[in-house]
Amino acid sequence: MNREEIIASTEVSDFEVINRILLGEKNFYTVIVRRYNQRLYRIGMAILNDDVELEDVMQVAYINAYENLGKFGFKASFATWLTRIFINECLLRLKKRGKIIAMNEDNMEFEIQHQHKGETQTPVTKVLNAELKIILDGAIRKLPEIYRTVFVMREIENMNVAETRDCLAISEVNVKVRLNRAKAMLRDMLATYYQKEDILHFHLSRCDKMVKNVMAKI
Repeated sequence: MNREEIIASTEVSDFEVINRILLGEKNFYTVIVRRYNQRLYRIGMAILNDDVELEDVMQVAYINAYENLGKFGFKASFATWLTRIFINECLLRLKKRGKIIAMNEDNMEFEIQHQHKGETQTPVTKVLNAELKIILDGAIRKLPEIYRTVFVMREIENMNVAETRDCLAISEVNVKVRLNRAKAMLRDMLATYYQKEDILHFHLSRCDKMVKNVMAKI
């Protein structure tokens, strides 16, 4: 196992990796990009539902995080800090589209009644070969963004309530309400077990490309 593989292992903390970066070893940022590509991709698809635009947003978020590493200060979880930067970039893109959805309960029932039908399939769907995985992927995409985002963060990325709350800047009660409503909406569409590892998967070749693009710009 080479040095990068050792650093990228789950036994090495973000704290150690970031300290090396701050000491001038810029190449260690590849560890951060590889470590968080899957999380950002899944959350970003939940918000933007646009596979092509999402890669650009991920790059912007990684570069912004790198440029502000000195301000991080380890006062909170790095994962939460990075995810929050990324979510803000996603919301800016939605705002530019004119499709920003306010993060509050007032819009929930409206979004349920007016969710978009027949959304365009992205390349992700083509990767999900099993019929059930395709059905689940499609069902998740049909959820309103405020429910879809919480479902992906809690059920697919295994983020706890507190971290989800901090990333989305909503209350713990709202996190639980949105998750319960997402599950209720999916329950009518799905009647069997899903394999979350295969949902909204960020392929290794795309991970390599993301690392290359980010490192070329920092």
